Amino acid sequence: MRVLGACLVSAIVGGIVAGTVVRISEPTTLVAQQASPPRGPGFPLVPIFPPKKDGSKETPPPAKAPAPAPGKPQPFQWTNPNPNQPLPQNTFTLHDEWDDTEELTVEEQVSVRVYEDTNRSVVNITTRTLRTDNFFLQAVPEEGTGSGMVIDKSGHILTNFHVIEDVREVAVTLFNGESYDATYVGSDPVNDLAVIRIEAPPEELNPVRMGNSSKLKVGMNVYAIGNPFGLERTLTTGIISSLNRSLKINGDRTIKSIIQIDAAVNPGNSGGPLLDSHGRMIGINTAIYSKTGQSSGVGFAIPVNLAKRVIPQLIRHGHVIRPEIGISRVYETEEGLLVAKLIPGGPAELAGIRGPQTKRERRGPFVVERIDRTAADTIIKVDNEKVATVDDFLGNIESRNPGDTVTLTILREGQEITVPLRLGGEVPPVR
Repeated sequence: MRVLGACLVSAIVGGIVAGTVVRISEPTTLVAQQASPPRGPGFPLVPIFPPKKDGSKETPPPAKAPAPAPGKPQPFQWTNPNPNQPLPQNTFTLHDEWDDTEELTVEEQVSVRVYEDTNRSVVNITTRTLRTDNFFLQAVPEEGTGSGMVIDKSGHILTNFHVIEDVREVAVTLFNGESYDATYVGSDPVNDLAVIRIEAPPEELNPVRMGNSSKLKVGMNVYAIGNPFGLERTLTTGIISSLNRSLKINGDRTIKSIIQIDAAVNPGNSGGPLLDSHGRMIGINTAIYSKTGQSSGVGFAIPVNLAKRVIPQLIRHGHVIRPEIGISRVYETEEGLLVAKLIPGGPAELAGIRGPQTKRERRGPFVVERIDRTAADTIIKVDNEKVATVDDFLGNIESRNPGDTVTLTILREGQEITVPLRLGGEVPPVR
């Protein structure tokens, strides 16, 4: 009897609970696979009732579960579904805090819709190049990553020029994981844009929707999708922090009308789309300002209107054929664009456009020079189309070809006059 009692106590003391917990949306009763009642920290000792005089065993009173605190469900509550029967196995109830009646906020709904509508247009670009090892003087293969977006059903991909600059191989991975070798189509190093092409079935290609960057305002919500650190189709959000920034890249190349954002943009995001709240592309993420090489809340994107002017020429000619008007600088005024500097011998000077005049005045024994900006012409229209901003003016001129003739409407000494002007520059090849 002593041996039997010791075994029984040992079984009770040494009882072990072994179970599996699965999280689901509704409270669920889970069964813990156990041979004996629970013992150990947090569980009271189970009393052993001696047999009665008639030989029968006394039935222990059913244990009462503690009442849960109001409004706070007990995550692991031991229950007995039938108090009149011995507890054959221990069960517990897992309560889920999720409320099915809860809905996404308006801001969350916009973010989800933008991502679901656009993420299939974003591609992951992997590049391979050869780097010379300075110690062994051998060519060492080196890989890089970037982002891009599908712009048509023919397989054209838009990205940054610096993503594919001086590389030997380019591979493009679509949303479905399919990877294709890409071929070079054209590039515009001045604006850090490039177009490549893949041979993929049209049903796998989802062109991005183009927006209008001339309608942007500081404070607007923006969404960036890309492949930072190789993590495909990652969404980050932010706002437009500033507009019309100038960004110098690769030495002496400067891009104007840049969009400044505070959305997290990291290595690998270059070439990916910057989107508005309707899922339309308003820019191409290109650079960050950082001392560590990672996002510091200052990112830059190329405006989509610039890309829309460049893309057709990259696909048609392989490079941008820019007409030259011979005006290197203008100032935006309420009347129009004040000519600030002319290129000597350029089309504008040959057409009779006037810039600031240098006037000399004698003051005693000295001759003083001063710049008279009021003598400069103010451009108000190009072919009867009003141009109020630099972007309007450049967009109008760059949409034409070298050799075309345009008519400038200008203000000169308070009078409105028209001046015909023949654009210069490289003549596009005939195809």
